[in-house]
Order: sequence, then structure tokens, then C-alpha cells
Amino acid sequence: MAARRRGTVIAAGLGAAALGLAACGGGGGGGGGGAAGGTLKVVGSSDPDHIDTSSVYTTWGNLLARQFSRTLFNVKAADNFDDAIKVVPDAASEIPSTGNGGLSKDGRTYTIKLRDGMQWGTNPVRPVVAGDFVRGIKRICNPAKPSGGTAYYTETIQGFSKYCDGFSKVSATSAAAIAAYQNGHQIPGLQAKDDKTLVIKLVNPASDFTNILGLTFSAAAPAEYDKLIPDSPEFRTHTISDGPYRITSYQPNKQITLAKNTAWKADSDPIREQNPDGIQITMGQDSPETVQQQMESGAADLSWDQTVPTGQIPSLKSKPGFKIMDGSSSNPYIVFNTLSPNNGGALGKTAVRQAINYAVDKAATVQIYGGPDVSSVLNQVIPPRSVGYKQFNLYPTPDDSGDPNKCRSMLSGAGYPGGLTLKFPYRVSGNHPKIAQSVQANLAKCGIKAQLTPDTNGTFYSKTLVTPADAKAGKWDIAGPGWVPDWYGNNGRTNIVPLFDGRHYGPNSTNYGGYNNPAVNKLIDQALEAKSVDTASNAWAQADRQIMQDAAVVPLMNQKYPIFHSSRVKNAKYLPQFQGYDYSLIKLQ
Repeated sequence: MAARRRGTVIAAGLGAAALGLAACGGGGGGGGGGAAGGTLKVVGSSDPDHIDTSSVYTTWGNLLARQFSRTLFNVKAADNFDDAIKVVPDAASEIPSTGNGGLSKDGRTYTIKLRDGMQWGTNPVRPVVAGDFVRGIKRICNPAKPSGGTAYYTETIQGFSKYCDGFSKVSATSAAAIAAYQNGHQIPGLQAKDDKTLVIKLVNPASDFTNILGLTFSAAAPAEYDKLIPDSPEFRTHTISDGPYRITSYQPNKQITLAKNTAWKADSDPIREQNPDGIQITMGQDSPETVQQQMESGAADLSWDQTVPTGQIPSLKSKPGFKIMDGSSSNPYIVFNTLSPNNGGALGKTAVRQAINYAVDKAATVQIYGGPDVSSVLNQVIPPRSVGYKQFNLYPTPDDSGDPNKCRSMLSGAGYPGGLTLKFPYRVSGNHPKIAQSVQANLAKCGIKAQLTPDTNGTFYSKTLVTPADAKAGKWDIAGPGWVPDWYGNNGRTNIVPLFDGRHYGPNSTNYGGYNNPAVNKLIDQALEAKSVDTASNAWAQADRQIMQDAAVVPLMNQKYPIFHSSRVKNAKYLPQFQGYDYSLIKLQ
């Protein structure tokens, strides 16, 4: 969506796109009744990928971070999809525009004023200042646990790319060295004018820049973080909060507990509340059925990282607490490790990846997730209702059920008549084991042996897929991650750049397979420099087609999101990009 014009005022904040998305299914979202207090009980499988705001990049990790961290802009959870994707001020006092002086006429300079009353939960408490946001953004490309979304900032903020190039050369195991570089190198486009004013200068106008500043990566960071290696085990037990809750206990893969942050002030926070007295996240439940049973019995209130069991969806449709939320996602999809040396570097060859695109029975994967009510087959990178979506299918098969004969023929033509052996790590939670087994069976019909290895959600996204040395060593060949857009509305950038811009491949990159095509990179640049949303949309669509011609991935489905909460939960408000309810708003009965 291009920047909106109202008279002479250009608003930087993006309104909701009219995507026509809603919730369907059983009873409401627990809107009435309930009261503040009590402990919200959340149950699931494993750790978030990261707890450090500079690197967290999973839906459930972001839900956690939202409780103890503040960004300049954000979204407010709501019953209505359009309201829940609208950019609103968080730590900022208002959305910058040319009318209020927050946005220069050329769209390249943002002057952002902080709201009053924000405090760190330190002893003694102290105000959150503009320099804390500078620190938070500078930490995004730290060498220890860099953000998978670094490209959003290197592409937009003046001098940020050069700063990050230098930061990557710093020791990743020395907190002192990391802090020395961070504090000793200034970024021309990122300055704290004073404690209440942040000035950010862009390389080019970016109509989605408030969305970017709304990502958790952009959260304020206290000075105490300079003494810690980002997202290290020590960091995870020393987080400091400027949100309504603070982490009081962290036991890896076992439990995370949160209590109220007494330094937080309700009148300083327009999007969060402080309704539960505490939040208890219990991990170790790899079975969605077990988590569902606990919610229905009242032993748990919400699921942490597990989906509603597919087999129970029909019976749940009439129950209060159940909804199917529409969305726009590629979740899951199959990604190829194009850097793998295995099989003579076969996955680095386009023809091999194209052959495998014909092998997969996508109709079966849709059934695994509950059928057409829940998911629909996806044949391209950009899902419906996202900017740049233009429907096409370069690898059609009968009834979307795969064509093993076509796969075998193409694989033989590519020089692999004897097939391949592929290393296939998969997540043990939710429907992921069934997806892995289904794809394994599909590949077997094509003459490909897939060696399945189980993995937890946390390590899958924090180590297995995001360690370049492991990819280049061939520790994995294919995998089944998922992608939910980092934001909705004007979101052309978020479906392409993090996953397919090869110029940004490196540690923690979400371009898991190291895909890189200069033609795609050029189209990305054209889209980002476009002066209208139509021009940008066309460039994104062209990039989508080129990525699929290269067969960088096998898209599987655009997944709706079934979600359930216990009967105790009231005032459940949804966050589409996190696929969950905002914990801070929930009232318990």
C-alpha cells in the first residue's frame, strides 16, 4: 500500500488493507466477562527460537517478547482483522506525517517523539530514552545472534549496511568487544537527538517503514544488555522489561514464568494491559492432542506453539473458544539447501529442484491440516491477500496430488537416474511429523530416499536451518519451515526479502537454503524503489515467478489458523502475524 494522502499530509502509518479476512468457526473470542488477576497457563512443546528481541523470529517467541518489550510502533490485538493489522503508536507518541512534522516532505527523514511515562523495571526504575531504541536497532546485526530480518534495516536506514558489515567481523564470543563496536560506531541515519527524540534518515522513501519499526527487532534495549552476549544463556536469565510483564524464571525447554512489571504504567501503553497477575509457559508437550485435552479440561488456557489437532477440528467447530482465523501465509513449505555438497551438489541444480516440485502431493498436505476449511494448495511464494500475489502454477499435477513419473523422468534427465538420498530434519510438534512422512513417501515414489531426523521447534529455527557452516557441510538437504508475513497490509517486502534475497545470506538468515539469483535481487530493488504500490506489486510478482522457475522451494499451502482457548479465558484479542492471542489483554474467569 502506498503512503496515504489526505490533502497535503502524507501519513507514514499504514492503515489496514481491505483484505476481507475474518474469523469463522465456533463461539466468540471470549469477549465478555472475566476479571484481572490469576495466572494465565500456556502449554506447548519447546523453547522459542530466541528470547533476545534483536533476534526472535517465531510467532510464539514474538508473543512472549511483546509482554516485556516495547517498539516505537506496533499493532493492537483486536477481534477484527483490519483493526489488528493497523500500525499504531507504541512507544512513539504519534504516527509521523508531513502534517505533524514527523516526516520530511521527501519521505526520507523521520523525527519520532517518545511518549511520557515509559520506564525500565530496574532498581531504581529509570525512563526509557531514545538512546535505548538506538541501542536496540544497532544490536540487530550483532555477530552472536544477528536478526534474520537485518535486511529490512540495511535496505532502508542510511549507513546501516556499512555499520553491519563492520559488526560482522567482531568476536561473537566477547560481550565487551560487541559493546565496544556497537557504542563506538555511529550510524549516520540513526540518532538520538535527545532523550525524547529519535531521528532516522532513509536511503529512499519507504512506505512500510513504520511496519519495520514495529517489528520486535526494533525494540528498545537497556544499557545492561551491553554486558551480555546477545541471546546467550546468561542473557536469557537477565532480561529487563519496559512492558507490562517481566520474566522471573527461565528453564530451557521446561518453563518460563512472568510476573507483573511494577515499573510499567498503564497510561504509557496504548496497546497492552496487565490483566493476569502472572503468565506461566510450560513446555515439553510435543503432542497437540495432549495440549488440546489440557485446554478443554481447564488445566491449561492457551497453546504455546502447538496447533489444534486436525482430527478434532470438526467436533470443535460448535464449541465456545474455537475459531478458524483466515490468513496469508506459506506454512509449511519445503526449502532446498542449495549449498549442500551431498549427492554431488544435486540440490544446487535447478533441474533437480524442479523435478522434486512435481513429486509432492500437496492435496495430501492440505488434508493433514484439516482439509479445505483450514488450508488451500499454494503453488507460488507469495500467498493470496499479500501484495504481489498473481496466481500461477509452473508445476501442475493431477488434482495437486503429485506426479512421480514426471519427477523420475526429470531427475533422470538431470543426471540422477538412480535417485538421491536427502537429509530431512523435521519438527516433532504439531502436524510436522505427518507432513515429513507424507513428503518422504512422495519422494520415495520418485526414487528419492529421505532420511528423517527429529528436531524441536526451538533448535530447528535457532540452529539447524540458520547455521551457514552446517548448510555448506551438508548437515541437511531439505526441510519444512513455515512463513507468516512479518506484517500485513503493505507487505510486499516481507514475503520475498527475508527468504530469497541472496545478498543477505549469513548466520540466522531466513533464506535457509542460501538461494541467490541476481535477477531476483534486481527485481527486489525495483520493488523497493517503486513510487507506487502497483509498480511495486508487479515487481514482486515477477520475482515470485522467477523464484518458482528456479524452484528454490516447494510451496505447499496457504494455511488458515485454527485456535482454541479454555473456558476460563475472556477478552481474547487476536494478533494475526503472531497467530495467537495477546496474553496481557486476557481476563480469566
